[in-house]
Amino acid sequence: MLIPSEGELFKKILGARWRELHPDIQARFDKNPLPGKPLFYTGSLSELRCSRLGKLLGYLSMPFIKGALMPYDDADFPVDIQVYSKHNCASIFKQRLYRLNARKPVMFTSYMAESARGEVLEYVGMGLGMKLLLDVRDGNLHFESDGYFWDILGVRIPLPDLLTPGKTFLCHRNNSSNQFDIRIEIRHALFGTTFTQAGVFKEVAA
Repeated sequence: MLIPSEGELFKKILGARWRELHPDIQARFDKNPLPGKPLFYTGSLSELRCSRLGKLLGYLSMPFIKGALMPYDDADFPVDIQVYSKHNCASIFKQRLYRLNARKPVMFTSYMAESARGEVLEYVGMGLGMKLLLDVRDGNLHFESDGYFWDILGVRIPLPDLLTPGKTFLCHRNNSSNQFDIRIEIRHALFGTTFTQAGVFKEVAA
């Protein structure tokens, strides 16, 4: 049975730099969610913002990749996350439930996989995804998108950068053994920052 782990994939990609990560982050990603036994995290977003272009892209994409690009401005609302695996599947899935203020909750699920070339890929729905580059800075884990694509029957078709929401930057910053910050920014080459999310999370028992 395949037991996928983000930690194992990140160790492979980072090589010796894995040891530069804060030990709490290493321990967090070393956990393997067995099928039927997901990992649970809860927290809140202190910031959810998008530009005018972000709102347009968010509303246009909502029917296809609901939640990947939320066209809202909000703050201080709870978020629940499940990280899980499936039987005989090498991907790791993340389901996020955003409990927005004065709106219906939004659920968004993505999954992370390793390509045949050893790349880290994240899929957000309808075959759309991005390649991710990993880095370690000050003991914290950083992700940066390196191109978006549309996967059709196993063939990855690159999307022109200017026709995407922009380059994605994510920082996983450690606070303590059971708490971490996440900050996500998407920046378009011509139109600047299109989306921002920032929040704090902790692991909880099932």
